[in-house]
Amino acid sequence: MSQLFTPIKLGGITLSNRIAVAPMCQYSADDGCMNDWHLAHLSSLAISGAGLVVIEATAVTRDGRITHGCTGLYNDRNEAAMRRVVDACRRLTRNAIGVQIGHAGRKASTQVPWEGRSALGPVENPWQTLAPSALPYDDGPEWHTPRELTVQEIEGLVEAFGAATRRALRVGVDAVELHAAHGYLLHQFFSPLSNRRTDAYGGSLENRLRFPLAAARAMREAWPKERILGARISAHDWLEGGASLDDTIAFARGLKDLGYDYLCVSSGGLRLKARYEVKANYQVPFAAAVKKAVPGVAVRAVGMIAEPQQAEDIVASGQADQVALARAFLDNPRWVWHAAEKFGLPAPVPPQYERAAYKVWPGSKLARP
Repeated sequence: MSQLFTPIKLGGITLSNRIAVAPMCQYSADDGCMNDWHLAHLSSLAISGAGLVVIEATAVTRDGRITHGCTGLYNDRNEAAMRRVVDACRRLTRNAIGVQIGHAGRKASTQVPWEGRSALGPVENPWQTLAPSALPYDDGPEWHTPRELTVQEIEGLVEAFGAATRRALRVGVDAVELHAAHGYLLHQFFSPLSNRRTDAYGGSLENRLRFPLAAARAMREAWPKERILGARISAHDWLEGGASLDDTIAFARGLKDLGYDYLCVSSGGLRLKARYEVKANYQVPFAAAVKKAVPGVAVRAVGMIAEPQQAEDIVASGQADQVALARAFLDNPRWVWHAAEKFGLPAPVPPQYERAAYKVWPGSKLARP
């Protein structure tokens, strides 16, 4: 039997397989509110057959958005808009739906990708960015210099993570995921390259983890153990002097001790000038290292996982308990159906689409010989 298609229990929920749709920013929200684009996008993913679909990175405060088009869970309108989309997806699937929660920090106030990705200019309604230290995301006058957060503001953000989690609970999702990777605020506190503070929130690893773990604790306290609680963490900054794998393992142990159900292990994103080779399985060794060092918590691998046998081998070899795919699902929303066909298993095809199933439609042999 394919290991990729075996169930896995996280928290109090059993997922039908080991495949997750990773959160993918759509940069299409209206002042933090999801709209018809998100409804169409997530409805397609809801019928994909993946055991878990995770909604894009969602900001805990308005100034925590990456762009003007990013989703949020910081007011009632945001909450109602997300509930509308999730309720629609619920009518389409029995599989789990989650949401990733975070704050962009110094990577906020930027253009949507198709407009350039740079920091917002004076006529683009920019806002003051915030960070552990007053260090811009990258070199060049176009990048905003963030304002260093005060201790009182950090404490307020801890509450914001808890409040957004409570909103997610009211929305009705099955899982929430703490975003502590990709160079966003919690990762900025974690890395010594972006955190130059000299108070209780900077310097030693214990201090650099103080805010990320406080935010994680606030989410744990707000989230029922009968549902799924996870985190995306960064295993490598790909920059000299950045956070080490040992640092990441210490972070992972702290999250496990708080009662987190899974850890999704990613890397990079702290600065534009970071250079690394993006190739198949390039982050899988990091997931394997965390899984070996932190037993008792499920580990998810992510990053350039695109082919069914590749995903199967990662899980079957014990390098990770799950895999997450992102752009592979944009390229092929039927990825799970085709993977099941490859392994000789019944594809999780909705009855409305059964006429296109491999064993029913002769054209499938032409499309996928």
